Parts: sequence; C-alpha cells; structure tokens
Amino acid sequence: MTPSREGARIALAVGAALALGFAVMACVSDQPWAAFRALLTGPLPSVDRAADGQVVVHRLVRFGAWLQDATTLTLVGLAIGLPFRARQFSLGADGQLFMGALAAATVSLGLGETPTALPLAFLAAAVAGAGWGLVAGLLKTRFEANEIVTTLMLNVVAVQVYRLVVGRVLNDPTAGFITTPPLPDAATLAPLIARTTVTAMVLVAPVAAVAALFLLRRTTLGYEIDLAGANPWFAIRAGVPVARATALAFALGGVFAGLAGFHVSNALLKRLPIDLTPGIGLEGIVVALLARGRVGALPLAALGYAYLRVGAQAMERTTDVPREVVLVIQALIILFVVSDRLAPLALGLMRRVRTSIGGRPA
Repeated sequence: MTPSREGARIALAVGAALALGFAVMACVSDQPWAAFRALLTGPLPSVDRAADGQVVVHRLVRFGAWLQDATTLTLVGLAIGLPFRARQFSLGADGQLFMGALAAATVSLGLGETPTALPLAFLAAAVAGAGWGLVAGLLKTRFEANEIVTTLMLNVVAVQVYRLVVGRVLNDPTAGFITTPPLPDAATLAPLIARTTVTAMVLVAPVAAVAALFLLRRTTLGYEIDLAGANPWFAIRAGVPVARATALAFALGGVFAGLAGFHVSNALLKRLPIDLTPGIGLEGIVVALLARGRVGALPLAALGYAYLRVGAQAMERTTDVPREVVLVIQALIILFVVSDRLAPLALGLMRRVRTSIGGRPA
C-alpha cells in the first residue's frame, strides 16, 4: 500500500472513530457539541489581545502537556517498535524507563553541579535501558523464554528496584514525602516555552526516530533485524546471526525507553518520587499499533495519541462528559487502523448477500 493510500486510510479510520465517539457523547451528555469542541481544541493554545494591545497566550499548560506527552510516547513507542521489527512483542518499555530514570537521577546526584552531569546522565539512562532490554533479549535467544512473560516480569522487578533505591538510598529526609533530593540544575533541562515543561527533549524524540529509521534502512544490523523478523529460517541459512540481531533489537529498544526515563527525571520532574506511576511504557504499544510498525510514523502517531489524551482532560474539566468516552474513541481508532481486512471482508460479505438475494453481483 502506497504512503498516500495508507495516510488516507488512517485518516478515514480516525474520522469514523471520532464520528462514533460523538454519537456516544450525544447519548451521555446534554452538551455534546461543547464536549466535542473541547476534545478537539483543548490542547491548543488560544491567543487574545489585551486592552493595551499586547498579545496574550492562554492554555500554554495544556499545549505543553501535549508536547511533553508526545515526546515520552515517541520514545516508548520506539522501544516497542524496534523489537517488533524482529517479530518480538516486547512489553518491557516500562521497566526500561524506570531503570533509565533511576540511572539518570543517580548520576545527576552523584556528579552534582558539574558540566558533565547532564551528558553523563543522558548516557547513563540510555545504557541502563539498553542493559535491561538486553536481559530480555538474552532470555529469549539463549533460553527461548517467552518475551511477553519475561518483559512483564522484568517490569515488576525494575519497579521494585526503583522503589528500593529511591526509598532507602536516594531518599531526601527533609522532604515531606519519599523522594530523591532535587536534581542539580547542571543536570536538568530548562523549559523552552514559558509556563510549560517542554524542554530540548521535544527535539530529541524525532531525532531518535530518524536515527532508528537510519539504523533499520542503512546499516547491516538493521537489515539483520528486519530479515530475522521477516523470515528467521531463511536468515539462519543465509548466515545471518539471528540470535544476536534479536537480542540487540531488545537492547536498542531499551535505549529509547531509557531516554524516556531521562525525560521524566531530568526534564519533567527534576527529582524522582517513590510513587512514580508505572504504565506509561505500555502506552507505547498503542503508539506502535497506530504507526503500524513503521518507525518513521511513530512521532506522528505519538502526537495524535497525546492530543487525544490531553483533549480528554480538557473535556472532562469543562463539560459533563467523562474521559472514559475518549477511551472508547481511542479503542475505535486502534480497531479501525489495525483491522487491515475489515473493509475487504465487509465488501465481500455485501457481495455474497447480494448474490444470494438477487443472483449475480454487479
């Protein structure tokens, strides 16, 4: 399928899901149009002109939330999408994110206000995520352990290790809750937009997607990963090191999840609480599905999914429609996008019905 037809099909799927979502809103709300407008415009800033002629921008917080969510979702989407190119369904982005955040915070606190604190924290997050991903890869290639089970269990281990270190080793006794001390300014990223937490990581995410795309299309390792996923039997007989390519796919995916952890610790929170909520890594599955496994489409899929998330929050705060309605819309979008054969099957069924009723199809 050509990119233009693919884009048109996805746009049609999103439009159909939004139309069905509006029908649900009309059933549960007294003001469906207001709710629908809040969903579609909530993440966007509004511009007004003050009495003195100055331009005033409102709702920057929501706009920033959209961009920061899209940044994290792009990185965890890469963590899911890269192993999937080797036909490995990794669910380990959550654990890799936690280990990356923990490594970045540990290095930041250890180095303090030094010029190397920021780049070394960035590197530590990538290495920690890669190492945690490699564990799952080795379990798969050496012991043929099911990657879904191992990555889910490694997520649990990572969260517990994170809570142990934050609660017992890095805990700030002067804080009113269990958390690390604030990270040094030299190790954190400053906001690019006032009144938001949008940092330079919003530029790192698309660069990471381009780097992953270059890896897959222009390097030997990328070819080996794709071939190992497309036809492992042929790859083995062609001399491709399938086990190594598969393990490295897990590790490379872990790099991006670790960078998502760096984004959480050193760009958004600038400290690590013990109750950091797990689950954002699993959102990468939705983004990868929306991108249909195409690494280059992951940033756009992340932007769209994050837009719905932030729009749902705006809709819930300003209207009587609960955000669960948006979960219905998200589910419909995913269903329509990933159901390749839904339309052909429907057309085939219609032809058979027409044949059985009126003879030959037109």
